[in-house]
Amino acid sequence: MPTLPQPRPSILSIEPYVGGESTVPGVNRIVKLSSNEGAFGPPPSAIEAMAVAAREMHRYPDGHATALREAIGRRFGLDPARIVCGNGSDEIIQHLILAYGGEGTELVMSAHGFVMYDISGRYAGCRVIKVPERNLVADVDAMLAAAGPRTKLVFLANPNNPTGSMLPAAEVARLRAGLREDILLVLDAAYAEYVTDPDYDAGAGLVDSGGGATVMTRTFSKIFGLGGARLGWAYAPAAVIDVLNRVRGPFNVNAAAIAAGIAAVTEAGWVERCIAHNTEWRGRLAEGLRKAGLVVHPSEGNFLLVDFGTAERATAADAALRARGVIARGVGAYSLPQCLRVTVGTAEECGMVIEALAEFARG
Repeated sequence: MPTLPQPRPSILSIEPYVGGESTVPGVNRIVKLSSNEGAFGPPPSAIEAMAVAAREMHRYPDGHATALREAIGRRFGLDPARIVCGNGSDEIIQHLILAYGGEGTELVMSAHGFVMYDISGRYAGCRVIKVPERNLVADVDAMLAAAGPRTKLVFLANPNNPTGSMLPAAEVARLRAGLREDILLVLDAAYAEYVTDPDYDAGAGLVDSGGGATVMTRTFSKIFGLGGARLGWAYAPAAVIDVLNRVRGPFNVNAAAIAAGIAAVTEAGWVERCIAHNTEWRGRLAEGLRKAGLVVHPSEGNFLLVDFGTAERATAADAALRARGVIARGVGAYSLPQCLRVTVGTAEECGMVIEALAEFARG
């Protein structure tokens, strides 16, 4: 038998990422609430822009995504020269870890942080340190204590997926101040637009503060409804942007995604409409489930984490939802097998979830 090439040992320790499911066998109408996709789909202008871009698919895109970076800069008041775009923020996260981590280094993250930090860290050969949380909220003191001489990267999803928890700006600033300046702090603000807590800051201020290298990553997959286009971006110090531009692919963002992103970020009223809907129905959904006797954790995202007490009961609740064509997200991969994560969908979809889980709780 031939000897096959073997990957680095850390590769085989990776559990493959499993995305949110989209189908239920035997069910015609599916309500997908498993991937935190925007409740209203993509903005109409983004759909139109992508259709127009299709006519030029034989042309290579602008490798620097210049017009998109300028549109993002105008929308958020940031310097386009310090923005880099990627094939989803996942790509940027992976590049950061590969560029600054590697064999012999450590990556620190919270215990229930976004699983891609762990996957990309192992891919790079880092030792990934998952720090226990306090009531499903990242513990700044514990993360600082876990950062040692080999630590090169610290990741914080804020708000966090899948818990929905958020650290206030002062705590994030305390985390940055307590880390060595040569440790890269990555603030994953994928759900920033949904936050209503006034003590929140997505991270641009820390990036600009100069008190250690900080990166803010963002996405078009949530409030802008472009998950299928795979589009994300980062705002970082010039030196970090230089590194990312050296390692990313020459055309890592496709032309259709660029066109859709520019349209989405400039569509008047879109973000405001989505925020208003999410704030109202996140509250209504949480209230309805709590009235049914279920434990619902506070959330600043477009989703709720519902705790059923045991893994068996969470599995049964998932089956009850699926019987009605509603797909939620099991989060056993995040060491929360007793929970389901439910996206805040349309008003009708939220009503379906409340009705199904209230019936389940009664039964």
